Amino acid sequence: MSLRQKLLLLFSLLVAVVVAAVAWTVLVRIRMVFEQRDQEETTLFVSQFQREFQHRSAEVAGAVERIAASERARSIGFELAQSGDSAPYLTEAQALAQDAQLDFLEIVGTDGNIVSSAQWPARFGYPEPGATATQPTFLKSEDLPDGSTALGLFAVRAIRRSEAGGGQPVRVLGGKRLDQSFLADLPVAPGMTISLYNNFNPGQESAFQQLFAPFDPVRLISQAGAVANAARYQSLIDPARKTGQNASAILYLTDRREDSVSATAIPLKSDTGVVLAVLTVAISRGGMVEAQQHIRGIAYGVAAVGILLAILASLWIAARVSRPIEQLAHAAEQVAGGNWEARVPEGGRDEIGALARSFNHMTGELVAQRDRLVQTERVAAWRELARRLAHELKNPLFPLQLTVENLVRARDLPAAEFDEVFRESTQTLGMEIANLKTIIGRFSDFSRMPKPQLERIDANDALRRVAQLYFPAAGQTAQSTAEETDAGSKIQCALEVASVPLFIEVDPELLHRALSNLVLNAMDAMPDGGTLTLSAGAKGESAELRVADTGEGLTPEECERLFTPYYTTKQHGTGLGLAIVQSVVADHRGNIAVESRAGGGATFVITLPRADGTAS
Repeated sequence: MSLRQKLLLLFSLLVAVVVAAVAWTVLVRIRMVFEQRDQEETTLFVSQFQREFQHRSAEVAGAVERIAASERARSIGFELAQSGDSAPYLTEAQALAQDAQLDFLEIVGTDGNIVSSAQWPARFGYPEPGATATQPTFLKSEDLPDGSTALGLFAVRAIRRSEAGGGQPVRVLGGKRLDQSFLADLPVAPGMTISLYNNFNPGQESAFQQLFAPFDPVRLISQAGAVANAARYQSLIDPARKTGQNASAILYLTDRREDSVSATAIPLKSDTGVVLAVLTVAISRGGMVEAQQHIRGIAYGVAAVGILLAILASLWIAARVSRPIEQLAHAAEQVAGGNWEARVPEGGRDEIGALARSFNHMTGELVAQRDRLVQTERVAAWRELARRLAHELKNPLFPLQLTVENLVRARDLPAAEFDEVFRESTQTLGMEIANLKTIIGRFSDFSRMPKPQLERIDANDALRRVAQLYFPAAGQTAQSTAEETDAGSKIQCALEVASVPLFIEVDPELLHRALSNLVLNAMDAMPDGGTLTLSAGAKGESAELRVADTGEGLTPEECERLFTPYYTTKQHGTGLGLAIVQSVVADHRGNIAVESRAGGGATFVITLPRADGTAS
């Protein structure tokens, strides 16, 4: 990923995170504000409902109190207490209820049975449990002639002077409905919906039966009548019915979030504690959802604008920063590849321009120093070559000089003695001249290494060829596996080759010369005997050839300088052998390394690419 892409990604993520954090904070705050408002409105409505309920209770209690204190009621009570005949008064309740504007009215005799019922005239003679209530007003579910039930707010009062012989007085039980008209009279805030669930089921008189009666959506009514999607209120009303405590929840009336409401259920209980109805207060969350969507839309817009600005900023930064850096990196790669003439444009007076000018100045200095270094290295190389050549030539020249001087002095000797000196001198001259040819040949080989003639061979065969040539000289015939020599040998030899062919592309003769040089060095490193091991193996996509000895080993400093031309650890040598080996290995796209420690022997490792390219 380029710097430009990283900057664009960084700026875009930064804008997105900031906008998301701000939008989330605003949305949470909006939700909290609306929830607080809904809670306050619900609390206010509950207070208003309680006041309205108390007002209705006072109206019902006052109406029933006036009926019980009326002259007509007192006369009915007295006559019932005296005669006990209820037949003449079967229709009295309807007239009294109409005059008092009550929805329900019953006259209950001293025996607790209904004498007259305004809402159900045929119920005379039936017992009325509500006549024994002790509370001034109470909720009661009333059965109707059509088989339905109605919830009402009731009050019961005794008719004065109706006692007979100390018995129970005649009572008047009256009330008003808690229905749609009652809900319509309640003060409702905009966006608020009030509904009432009638929890009484005919034939289920016990509190247990009322508690576990199934939810019926038809029983839920509002100010406007039937409640749409009433079944979705079940999760709110059921907890209030079963626990008798207020319950609150967020209801989703449809699949749209705009149609969700924040609802509270308030159970309405009878004087015995049975939940007869549940009042629900639902406040629309449409305003909050609309505000959240508006804020979310603004956030998306701000994010889009921010990302667009981030793109423009990244393009500007790319033009001012990343592009010059890319040019600088490309120029650095060119310098690393050998093009020391690479330059970058020097634009601007900022840090990037200063960096470009510094880079160009650095490359100019590198070119100048390279030229000076090359000249210095050439001079040093020629001086070192002259010193080494002079040193190597001095050794055979001194015997040559002595031999010539001996021949000059022997000229005056007798013929027999002169002939003997002449033969010895010519023999010495031949040997030293041959030594000079050898020295000159080695310098000539190092100065002009032949170009490799590549062939595909098995590395195992290359080691076997070297072993067959040098193992007998060390005291053992070449073997294909590690074996010890006989007891009389000073150097024990071992050959460890791979079980499968290791094909490499090399010049067989140059590789043979390199391996031979390493073997001879290993044998020289063990004058008192030891073990010489040749091994071959695969390592990844390369082949490793190892020449190991158990000689005195090398110090870390010697390991670092070992492949330097003219450096040698021997008393006699030109220091060109290992340099030639390194040159041969490098020409075959390989490398050579030495593993050694003082007193622990040395192992030379040649790594060459395998011709088949197979990784094992």
